[in-house]
Amino acid sequence: MGTDEISFPRLQAKTLRFTLGAPRTFAVSPDGARVLFLRSPSSTSREHGLWALRVATGEETQLVDPGALLGGGDADDLPPEERARRERTREQASGIVSYATDREHRVVAFALSGELFVVDPETGRVRELPTEGKVLDPRPDPTGQRVGYVCGGALRVIDLAGGEDRVLAEPDGDEVTWGLAEFIAAEEMGRTRGYWWAPDGQRLIAARVDNAPVARWYIADPANPDRPATEVAYPAAGTANAAVSAAVIGLDASRKDIAWDRDAFPYLVTAHWSAGGPPLLVVQSRDQRTLRVLTVDPATGRTEVLCEEIDPHWVEIMPGVPAWTPDGRLVRICAREGAYRLLVDEHELTDATTQVRAVLHVGESDVLFTASTDDPTQVHVFRADYANGLVHQVSTVEGVHSAARGGTTTVLVSAGPDWFGSRATVLSGGNTADAVTVRSHASRPPLTPNLTALVTTPRRLRSALLLPTGHQPGSARLPVLLDPYGGPHAQRVLAARNMYLASQWLADQGFAVLVTDGRGSPGRGPDWDRAIAFDFAEATLTDQVDALHAAAEQHADLDLSRVAIRGWSFGGYLAALAVLRRPDVFHAGIAGAPVTDWRLYDTHYTERYLGQPAERAEVYERNSLIADAPALSRPLMIIHGLADDNVVAAHTLRLSSALLAAGRPHTVLPLSGVTHMTPQEQVAENLLLLQVDFLRQALNSPGQAVS
Repeated sequence: MGTDEISFPRLQAKTLRFTLGAPRTFAVSPDGARVLFLRSPSSTSREHGLWALRVATGEETQLVDPGALLGGGDADDLPPEERARRERTREQASGIVSYATDREHRVVAFALSGELFVVDPETGRVRELPTEGKVLDPRPDPTGQRVGYVCGGALRVIDLAGGEDRVLAEPDGDEVTWGLAEFIAAEEMGRTRGYWWAPDGQRLIAARVDNAPVARWYIADPANPDRPATEVAYPAAGTANAAVSAAVIGLDASRKDIAWDRDAFPYLVTAHWSAGGPPLLVVQSRDQRTLRVLTVDPATGRTEVLCEEIDPHWVEIMPGVPAWTPDGRLVRICAREGAYRLLVDEHELTDATTQVRAVLHVGESDVLFTASTDDPTQVHVFRADYANGLVHQVSTVEGVHSAARGGTTTVLVSAGPDWFGSRATVLSGGNTADAVTVRSHASRPPLTPNLTALVTTPRRLRSALLLPTGHQPGSARLPVLLDPYGGPHAQRVLAARNMYLASQWLADQGFAVLVTDGRGSPGRGPDWDRAIAFDFAEATLTDQVDALHAAAEQHADLDLSRVAIRGWSFGGYLAALAVLRRPDVFHAGIAGAPVTDWRLYDTHYTERYLGQPAERAEVYERNSLIADAPALSRPLMIIHGLADDNVVAAHTLRLSSALLAAGRPHTVLPLSGVTHMTPQEQVAENLLLLQVDFLRQALNSPGQAVS
C-alpha cells in the first residue's frame, strides 16, 4: 500500500461506510412540486445541510448551510438529551440530522447546536427563533403558525408571527419530562418523539415520562478518573420501566389526562392524529402479547378500544401504523396466517405471499408500503388501492427500496446488487420517462464484492459467501470467517452491494467470509420471527452451523478445520456463544459489545423473547454465557466500548472475570470513550486491522497483505 493511499478500513470509517454525501431523509410537499432532503457536501463531510429540489425542473437548491448559519460555531455542541437521542438512533452525522414541516411545507423547523431555526422553502429565508434554552425535537404545527419544541424537559410552543414563547407542560419532578421518548421507546420500539400536533394546530398529545422508578446504573470512564461517572436510568429485564402517561394539551396550557389501563398496558407505542378520524393511541402490555389501538376523546381524555391484537408470543410493532385514511378507514399491519398483512379496516389487501414491512404513506385512495415476497433479501415498494383492492409494485429492479411521497410525486430510494450506494429517483405522476435523479456525492468503494448468494438447508437459510478478489476454485483452501448479526430486527443478507464491503475486505485478507441470516431475522414472516421465542442460543447458533456446513458442501475450498466467527452486539453474543458451545466447529471468535447475561439487557427487547427473568430463570440461564466460561477452549477476543449505555461494559467484564476464575485465557480490548457505535476513524480502522491479526494467529493462517 503506497503512502499516499488510504486503507479501506480508514476510508470506510471516514465515509461512514460510504454513506456520506448521499441524499437522505426525504419529504415531498403535498402538491408534489418540491422535495426536501438532507445531504453533506462531500463523501467525507459529516455536516448535513437542508436542500430542496423542484420536481418540474430538477433544480436543486441548498436552503441551509449549517457552517454558514453558525458562522464558524460548533454544530456538534449538543445538549445531552440530543446526544442520547442520536445514540438511540445510531446517528453519526452532524449538522442538520432531522427536520419537520407543517402540512403544506411552508415552514421547515430544525435544531442546530441546540438552537431553533425555521426556513421558508419557497423563499429560502432562514430565521433563528429565540428560545429559553437548548432545543430538542422542534415541530411546526400543521397550519404553520407556531413551532413546538422541548427544552429542559418542558414542552413549549413559539408563535411564528409574534415570537411569543410559552410553556405548555412543565415537569413536576426532577425525573419528569414532557414531549420526549423514554429510553425503551427510542431504543426498542422505534418511537423517537413524544408529542403529536392536532390537525388544526390547537392542541397536542404529549407523553409524560417519569424516570424515577427506573434503576440507576453508573458508567465511568476509567481512562479519566478525574471525571464523575455518568448516571443512566437503565431498565434491565425484570426491573421497573419509566412511568409513561399522556395528555391532550391546549395552546392555553389546559390539560386533559388520557385515561387507559396503564397497569395492564404500560407501554406507549405511538400516537396518530389526523383529520381522518379521532386521535389514536397505541398501547402494549408488559409481556407484549396484547396490543391495543385506542381512540381518544380530546375534550375529556377518555379512551375506547378500537381494535386489539393478541399473540401467544408477542405482537410485533410495525412502522407507519396505525393511521387513518382521509375518508376515515383504519390502516394496520397485522400477523395473519403466517404473514404480516396490510389491512384497511378489516379488509386484507395482501396475502400469504407478501410480508409487509412498513407503511410509508397513506393517500387519498391508496397506501404506499414496503414488503418482501418470495425473496426476503429484497424489499420492494408497493402501492395498494384500497378502493378496489389492487396492489401494484412500484419498484421493479432487484434490490432494497423505500420511498417518500407527496401528491403524485414519489421519491424512490434504492440500493441494489449491481451498483454502489443508494439512488434517489424522483418520479412525477409515476412517469419513469421523466424521472429525476437526486445528485449524490458519496464515494465509490475501492472494492467490489466477489459474492455468491446461497439458499441452503430445509429452512432455506439465506447466506452470502464472499471469496477473495480473483480467487479461482481449487487454487487454495481458505480459512472460513462467519460474519453474522444473526438476531432479530436486523438483516445482513440483502440484495444491496454496499452491505458486503467490510466482509469483502476481510475476504481479501485471505478468508472465505460467510454471512447468514437465521431464524428471527426480518422478512420471513411471524412464524419465522417467533422460532426464537425463549431460545436465542440454540436456534440462532444451529442456523449458523448448518449454513456453514451447507456452504462447504457446495464450495470445496472452504477449510472447515479453520473456522472463526465475528460479530457486534447480538452478533457479538453469537460469536462468543459459538466458541463456548461449539468448539468442534469454531476455532476462534471475536465478540464485539456482546450481551453475555440477558438479565443485564433492557426490558422491552429481552422480555419479548425470553419472558420475565423471575418467572423463567432457566431460560435466562440457558441463553446467557457466564456459566459457559469454564468450557472455553478456543481463542476469544472480546471488544467493548466503555461508554456503551446500550450493552454496558459489565457484560464483557463479567464474562472476562468468569473466564479468569476458570483459568481460561482470552483477550479483552476495552475502548475508552466509545459507545455502542465506533465513529472515530482511528478506532474503526484499527479495530478491523487488529481483528485480522488475531484471526490469522488463532487460525494459524498467513493470509495476505493488508490493504
